[in-house]
Amino acid sequence: MSTPVHRTPTRQSAAVPTSARQRRGGSPSGNSVEHAFLRMQSSAGNRATTAAVQRARGADKGKGKAPEAGGASAGAKKNYRDQIAGLLDRFKKNLEPIDTFIKGVQTPTNAGFTQQAAATANEGLKHSAAASGTSAASGNLLTEVAGTVVNGMDAYKNMQDAKKHETGAGHHTAKKKAKTKGTDTVVGAAGSASYSAGIAKEVTKLQKAADAAVASEASGIASASVGAIKGIRAAFRVGGAARKYKKVKELGDPHLVHAGSLARLNESREQADWAAAEAYVALDAYWDHEGEGRLELVSEAIDAAWEAMGEARDAAESLQRAERDVEKLNTVQEYAKKKQLTKIGKEAVGGALGESTKAAAGVVTAVAAGTAGLASNPVGWGLVGAGAGLVLGVTLYKALRAATKRYEEVRHPEHWAPEGETPAEAASRNESLKHALKFWQKVSKGERQAMAREIYALAAGPDIRGSGSTTAEMRESARALLVALKSGPTNHKLEPETWADTLNDPAKTAGWIKEIAEQLASG
Repeated sequence: MSTPVHRTPTRQSAAVPTSARQRRGGSPSGNSVEHAFLRMQSSAGNRATTAAVQRARGADKGKGKAPEAGGASAGAKKNYRDQIAGLLDRFKKNLEPIDTFIKGVQTPTNAGFTQQAAATANEGLKHSAAASGTSAASGNLLTEVAGTVVNGMDAYKNMQDAKKHETGAGHHTAKKKAKTKGTDTVVGAAGSASYSAGIAKEVTKLQKAADAAVASEASGIASASVGAIKGIRAAFRVGGAARKYKKVKELGDPHLVHAGSLARLNESREQADWAAAEAYVALDAYWDHEGEGRLELVSEAIDAAWEAMGEARDAAESLQRAERDVEKLNTVQEYAKKKQLTKIGKEAVGGALGESTKAAAGVVTAVAAGTAGLASNPVGWGLVGAGAGLVLGVTLYKALRAATKRYEEVRHPEHWAPEGETPAEAASRNESLKHALKFWQKVSKGERQAMAREIYALAAGPDIRGSGSTTAEMRESARALLVALKSGPTNHKLEPETWADTLNDPAKTAGWIKEIAEQLASG
C-alpha cells in the first residue's frame, strides 16, 4: 500500500514541482523516466488507499447495529466494540496487499533511486525519490497503526476470555492468543514509530533541511531496531516450532507403536473364527444325532454358533477399526510435523533472515547518514532489496496458499466435511474464484480443521459420538499427541483426570476442536 491522500495547502512536496525547478534552473532532464516512475508510485498508492477505505466502509455498512434500548448496557457496548474491531480489521486487511507492494517493490525501488541520486549528485532525482519515499512510509504507517489497534483490541478481548474460562481448552486458547496479540501490539507500536521516523527522514530530504543527516540516522536506527526485534521474535518462533516438531516425532510411527496391540487383536479375531468354526461343526453333529433330547441339543448348538459368530464379527470389526485408527493417527501426526516444518521455513526465511537483513540495511543507512563516503555505497540498497525480497516471497507464498484453500473450501466442500455430515453444495468455478480472492476471510472448513476433528475423535472419551469403540491404547496415543501439541493438562491448568474428563464432555467438543486447530498452526 502506499499513502492516504494528504491535502497540504501551503507546500507541494511531489515530484512535479521538483521537475519544474529543474527546468527553471536549467538542470539536466535525462532522468525523466525515473521521475515519472516515482510519481506514478505515489499517485497509485493514494488511489489504492482511498479504494481500500471505501471497501472497508462499504463492507460494514448496514451490518448489525447496537440495540437502541439500553444503549449504555454491557451488551450494547460489547456489540459496539466488536463492530469497531471488525471495521478496523477489514480496513487493515484491505490495506495489506498495498502494504505488501510497498515493502516488496516500492521501498527497495526507492532505495535504488536514492543510491543512484547520491552517486550521480542528481538533486532532482533525490527529491523525487524522497517524495515517493514519504508516500511509501505513510502507507506503511497507516497499515501498521490499524494493525496495532486491532491487535490491542484482540489482546484485551482474549485476556477477558481467559479470565472467564480460568481453566481448560478455552482458557488456554484465549491466553495464548492474548499473549501473541499483545506481543504483536508492542511490535506494531515500535514499527509505527519506525515508519514515523522514516517519514521525517524523507520530509527533511524534500525540504533540504540542515538536520537531514540526523533524521536519516534516527530512521536507520529505528528501522534496525524494529527489524532486529522482528528477527529475534521469528527466531523464537522457529525454536518453538522445532521443539513441537521434535516432541511429535518422538511419539514414533503409529504402525510400529501399535504393532503389538494390532497383533493381539488379530489373534483374538483368529481365535473367534476358530470358535465359530467349531460351533458349526458341533451344530452339524447334533443335527445328525439320533435319540432323546435331539431338538434341545440342536437348539443349544444353534445358540452357541450364533454367539460365536457374533464374537467373531465383533473381533473382526475391532481389528478393522484399530487399523483405521492407526492410519488416522499416522496421518494427523504427519500433518502436525508438516505444519511445524512449514512454520519453521516461513519464519526462518521471512522473519529471522528477512527481517535481520532489513535490520542490517537500517544500520547501513544510519552509518551512511554520518559518513559522506558511504552515501553512494550500494550495500544499503542491496540489503534493502534482499530483505524485502525474502519477506515478499514468504508473503506471496502465504497469500497463494490461503487463496487456494479458500477456493477448495467452496469448490470441493466434500473434501474436508465432518464425517456423517452432508457437505454443502459445491460452488461454481467463478464463484469459487471470487471467494478465493476474499483475502480478508479466513478458511473455516479446511484441512487443518478436519485434522483437528480427527485428533479429537481419537483422543475423546467413550461418551463422545463416534469415539466409543476406540481402543485404550489408541486413545492414550492420541492424548500423548495433544500433550506434544501443547494442549496437555499442564497447559490447561488441570489435573490429568479432570483434563481427561473434559475430553469426554460433549459440551466441550467445539472448544477442543478449536484448541487443537490453533495448536496445529502455532509453534
